[in-house]
Amino acid sequence: MTNPEDLKYSKDHEWVRVEDGVATVGITDYAQDALGDIVFVELPEVGAATTTGETLSEVESTKSVSDIFAPLSGTITEVNTGLDDDPTVVNSDPYGAGWMFKVELSDPAELDGLMSAEAYGAFTAE
Repeated sequence: MTNPEDLKYSKDHEWVRVEDGVATVGITDYAQDALGDIVFVELPEVGAATTTGETLSEVESTKSVSDIFAPLSGTITEVNTGLDDDPTVVNSDPYGAGWMFKVELSDPAELDGLMSAEAYGAFTAE
C-alpha cells in the first residue's frame, strides 16, 4: 500500500491534498484495496456544506457499500464526474484520477486533526 507523503489522512480512510484553501479528497489505497472492485461512486452535490465526520457519499464495490465521510468542514466546489462513467479508476489510481470531490475549507485548522502518511501507515498496520 502506498501513502504519499504530501497528503493528509483521516481515520475513515480518506486522503486530503490542500492547495490554496481547497482540499481535494479521495479514498486511500488501503480503502480501495479493502473494498475490492468499485462499481459505483455516489458523489456529493456541488455547493453543499460539509461538516467534519458527516456522511457525504457512498462507494459501492463487489463486496460492500461504504460511506465516504467529510474529512474537513467547508463547501463542495467540484466533484469528479468522470467517476460516473468509470468508477474503477478509484481502484487503479486512488491518489490521482480517482479523486472524488473538492472542498473549500471553512476552518483550515481542522487539518491538524488529520494524520501524516507515516501515522496513517501505522494506523492501518494495527
